[in-house]
Amino acid sequence: MTYDVVIVGGGPAGLSCAIHLKQINPEITVCILEKGSEIGAHLLSGAVFEPRSLDELIPNWKDLGAPLTCPATTDDFLFLTEKGTIKLPTPPQMHNTGNYIISLGALGKWLAGQAEGLGVEIYPGFAATEILYNDDGSVKGVATGDMGINKEGEKTAAFQPGMELHAKHTVLAEGCHGSLTKQIIKQFNLRENADPQTYGLGVKEIWEVKPENHKQGHVVHTLGWPLDCKTYGGSWLYHMEGNLVSIGYVVGLDYTNPYLSPFEEMQRHKTHPYFAKLLAGGKRISYGARALVEGGFQSLPKLTFPGGLLVGDTAGFLNVAKIKGNHTAIKSGMLAAVAIASQLNDKECTSYTDLYKKSWLHKELYKVRNIRAGFHRGRICGLIHAAFQTIGGWMIPYTLKNHADHAGLKKAKDSTPINYPKPDGVLTFDRLSSVFLSNTNHEEDQPCHLKLRDKSIPISVNLPEWAEPAQRYCPAGVYEIVEENGRKSFRINAQNCVHCKTCDIKDPSQNIDWTTPQGGGGPNYTGM
Repeated sequence: MTYDVVIVGGGPAGLSCAIHLKQINPEITVCILEKGSEIGAHLLSGAVFEPRSLDELIPNWKDLGAPLTCPATTDDFLFLTEKGTIKLPTPPQMHNTGNYIISLGALGKWLAGQAEGLGVEIYPGFAATEILYNDDGSVKGVATGDMGINKEGEKTAAFQPGMELHAKHTVLAEGCHGSLTKQIIKQFNLRENADPQTYGLGVKEIWEVKPENHKQGHVVHTLGWPLDCKTYGGSWLYHMEGNLVSIGYVVGLDYTNPYLSPFEEMQRHKTHPYFAKLLAGGKRISYGARALVEGGFQSLPKLTFPGGLLVGDTAGFLNVAKIKGNHTAIKSGMLAAVAIASQLNDKECTSYTDLYKKSWLHKELYKVRNIRAGFHRGRICGLIHAAFQTIGGWMIPYTLKNHADHAGLKKAKDSTPINYPKPDGVLTFDRLSSVFLSNTNHEEDQPCHLKLRDKSIPISVNLPEWAEPAQRYCPAGVYEIVEENGRKSFRINAQNCVHCKTCDIKDPSQNIDWTTPQGGGGPNYTGM
């Protein structure tokens, strides 16, 4: 199948790129491949949405029924002690007047409807598994994998052969730490002049709370307890419509203690009196987890490669100081569309990189480039430096460096184990009951999509050196150390995987490759 443009990923970046291409020239043929069972199935965000870029993409979005119906009304920024709260001044970039509390999945579905109305072809349930190259080394397109192959490599009754999609331009919009993006960055050395990307893991739940505990439109962000002062992280609490609240916890994946568990930190966080009172008598109805890019300006790779380009979180356009990346994703998709359309029209070509450097997106990321990196020396230094940057320090021409997250993990012998309390099943929960709420499903007889480069490393290296941290950093209980007849082995429960990509990022031996599973497998988020 041949198109002018093939887009891998049906999130806000890929969808906005497709929409804007059709707005510029309806004759451009565009196809979107989405690995989720439907558009929105794998989309997960906090999410308070800044409509700036949507105003540019679809100015009449209100008239068209965009699912932005819960305006943010008030903000709180809290420092948590173990039993109390201290209200801090809300940083200017975290003021949410004019923004909306949304479900990103719902916005994705709406954008998909706009794209299809313009003639974009969308194929959910088809994961791009392979990059295709021309003889000159440029990218020719992508291929989807065969479906209906069992663990022994045999075809099953449900077998469907993969397909090749060729294009003049291939857009990678896979989101954070995409599997094809990882290959492309290595193939074309796109990080040659960039810092390593750094990440956080966000764990999210949606609760239905008592009406008297609900304050629609209220936005809360916190830092402090339960994390120690050396570990970057914090929480959000967004009061949605219908007595629902979105509550989540983000832990920077540059943490050093191999015994730390982001999932358990989220559960412990809910026991704080402020949150326990809010959630009392409520019901948890959804769960999800996702890695997010935190490196910002200095960790952006080269944005283009022969035959294609990177957009959205695939490139790393999230503004971590704002705790927002959807508006930047949409803007990057629009800029990419302008550049691609100019080349397809055989007119004077417009460079995607030049468009980015001239846009408000570049200015926004440059202004906050040193805020996240300032926390590498701990919370106190980070807060002082963030305040300095915010009041004008960003204009001083220096840029702090980022470092690969996995490299900072200390050895188990130099670390203190963390004894997390057992879940009570009312306020705090275990991983398996949480994964159940994410509607995650993979065919159990398909090949494992979590690949070990060396199967011996988890037991021979990671276990003695780092107490095999995969048992704790995975928020879905995918990885286990089991012992039978006195022999330890490493078990991978791939059917539990919620596609957060943390294992590919944090494994201290860099021994795990996350790849796309067959046919729409993974979570099916609703209302997330």
